[in-house]
Amino acid sequence: MEIVTLVVGEIPTNCYLVGCQKTGEALVIDPGAEPEKIKCKLQQKGWQVRLLVITHGHGDHLAAGQELDWPIAIHPADARCLLDPWKNLSALFGAPCILREPQQLLEEGQTIVVGDFHLEVVHTPGHTPGSICLLGRKEKVIFTGDTLFAEGVGRTDLPGGCEQELWSSLQEKLLPLDGDFTIYPGHGPATSLSLARSFLNC
Repeated sequence: MEIVTLVVGEIPTNCYLVGCQKTGEALVIDPGAEPEKIKCKLQQKGWQVRLLVITHGHGDHLAAGQELDWPIAIHPADARCLLDPWKNLSALFGAPCILREPQQLLEEGQTIVVGDFHLEVVHTPGHTPGSICLLGRKEKVIFTGDTLFAEGVGRTDLPGGCEQELWSSLQEKLLPLDGDFTIYPGHGPATSLSLARSFLNC
């Protein structure tokens, strides 16, 4: 697995290009903005994209999907955000974005296979009802969207947010994982699960 981080958009958001070095297949995680930048980097790498995976339905994580033709995958609880600029909050910022119906709905425990790597879907509601993380057990990585950051957790004061659900997601699904993992969040620098446990006093 090779991971390329692109920071895109006015609200700096991490878009991850995750490629299999053996097969050249790739995922795009959270195509938040700047589709030409995303396509250019993919072309440089020579990767063939199989799927756009959206960790949750906010505009800063999905807007570039309007201009990227690959199949979209999202949790069903956030699927309507793809089609409604008020639900994905982009209308509030004067740049409404409308995508298309997802080609794949991602459920808890489902595995996304790209080339030689596997990413497990972990449903982590709290920031939004359909927030997910993507867990690579073999590679010891987690793509956490806006659930968990280097020194904090996702906000819960936006529509659909729930603080109790967020903390339950962390305490029941992420923090108890065996060993250490590198965390690739939706915003800000990468960190480790051990540091996150320390920061959250868990």
